[in-house]
Amino acid sequence: MISALRNEVSRWRFYHHFRTDADSLLRQPQIGVQTEVLAQDGSDIAASLQTILEIGDDALLRETISTAFRGASLVIEAADTLFSLSLHTPGLLRPLQARELSDGQLRFLCLCAALLSPRPPSLLALNEPETSLHPDLIDSLGQLMVRAAEHTQLWITTHSRALAESIERHSGIRRVCLHMLEGETRISSSSD
Repeated sequence: MISALRNEVSRWRFYHHFRTDADSLLRQPQIGVQTEVLAQDGSDIAASLQTILEIGDDALLRETISTAFRGASLVIEAADTLFSLSLHTPGLLRPLQARELSDGQLRFLCLCAALLSPRPPSLLALNEPETSLHPDLIDSLGQLMVRAAEHTQLWITTHSRALAESIERHSGIRRVCLHMLEGETRISSSSD
């Protein structure tokens, strides 16, 4: 019984922060191997996205990126054993390489890889996924979360009212709101 519980808990995934500074591994070419589960730090983002394109829900990934980035398309290039990612955006003469993407764009791509994993966990926890995202990306993220919830239990903590409202609108499920009152955390309905 304890072994079964340990195995179940070990398959849960928690994503708290994706480092996106100039030296971040997200901005560097990475070894290209089939990667069904995004690393906790997102360091295998290009391989994770390529795996989704090959054996996952590539149509949903492409649709989400196109909607979120106004017609952009994901490009994964292989050079020898290294994968690199870029976004081809309408109106630009060349794709933007990972090193040129904003922190929010990179984080959004990491969230896509986590939420569209070809091997979804029984529980996926995302802590403040809205961090550094442009407000225009919030509804696309909310829609993607609702779609991902068809295959995994999601636990999302957010300070973004827009994200909570997007999830509620697309899922029909009321959000749980926590409020600090006289030093205590209390649960209230979304309408309070």
